[in-house]
This record gives sequence, structure tokens and C-alpha cells, in this order.
Amino acid sequence: MEALLAFAAALLALRLAGRLAGRWRARRAPELLAWAVSLAAFALAAAALSWGSAAGWNDASFRLYYLFGGLLTAPLLGAGSMLLRGHRWVIPVALVYVGLATGAAISEPLTAPVSGDEIPEAQEHLDYFPLRILAIGGNIAGTAAVVWVAIATIRRRPLAMSLILAGVAVAAVGSAVAGLGVAQTAAFLAISSLLLYAGFTISSRKRASSLPT
Repeated sequence: MEALLAFAAALLALRLAGRLAGRWRARRAPELLAWAVSLAAFALAAAALSWGSAAGWNDASFRLYYLFGGLLTAPLLGAGSMLLRGHRWVIPVALVYVGLATGAAISEPLTAPVSGDEIPEAQEHLDYFPLRILAIGGNIAGTAAVVWVAIATIRRRPLAMSLILAGVAVAAVGSAVAGLGVAQTAAFLAISSLLLYAGFTISSRKRASSLPT
């Protein structure tokens, strides 16, 4: 049952990512692409959660879960927020970070093999450097960017920014209570995806309506 809930969360996040990608194809707004990739990372993290719950955790499922959930989601959310403000310099920074994080997640040796049915804890399987420090830095930077942009624009986009902040908060709570089990973590992922998608969609519409024609 837990694996099915996690798989449902993955399908939901993937569907929302696809809808954002469709909006990006129509408008070519770079923040939509960043947000779509971030929700796709959310979906892959939930898929790894489902895999680990259904078949038992192993090194591969843990690496996928940590890469997409722990390393990529929050920084890409932050990159999308910065692009919403017109800061195009964030694109090469985000690409370099994604490359480093992906390479490290693939190549970094685990300090102990992964097994069992519970969600693995990073400190039991990864050294502090480089992966855990990358995750800490990336999540702090990404979350700070989301919060900063939300505060700076909340008067013009109160509903959109409130939804985005709520989505980030729910995701953070979900990470904090991951020890409670797969079902709870999957539920937090699904709710966070819905809140973020709603906020991104409204924010994108507001920006489009403010552009000169």
C-alpha cells in the first residue's frame, strides 16, 4: 500500500511537470522550464521512494532518491524563482550545480550498503563531503531564493507566492518527518507538488499579463 501511495505521488508530480513543460513550449518563459524540471525531479524522487518501499532499499534506489529529492528539487525551485525576477545569470550556475550534483551522486562511494524497508538516512551511508555538503548548500540556496522572491513580490502576487511558500514548507516538513514512513512522506510530496504547481501557474499568468503587447 505504501509503495502504491508513493507511486501515485510520482505520477501526480510527473503530470504537473508535464503541464508546466507544455506551458513553457507555448511561452518559452525560462522559469516555467526550471519549475517543470524541479517537479520532474520531485516525481523521480517519489518513484525511487516507491521502488524502495516495494522491493526493499538498495544502493541504486537510495542514490536516485537522494539525487532527485535531496540534491536537485530545491535548487531548481530557487532557480525558477530567480528567473521569474529576470535574473538570467542563474542559468549557468544552475547547470554547473546540476552537473556537479549528478556526477557526485553517481560516483561517490557509499560508506555502508543500503538495505531494509525504512527510508535510509543520508548520514548512515554518505560522507559529509561532497554529497551532504552539496545537498545542504543547494537546499539552503534554493529555499532562500524562493523565500526572497516570494517576499519581494507577494504584494503583486499574494495568492501565487503564498501557495509557493506553502508548497516549500510542506516539502520541508515532509523531509523532516521522513522517519515516520513512506506513506507520510509520499503524502507530503503529493500535497507539496499540488501547491507548487498552483503557485507557479498563477505566477506565470500574472507575469504574462504584465508584459507589454
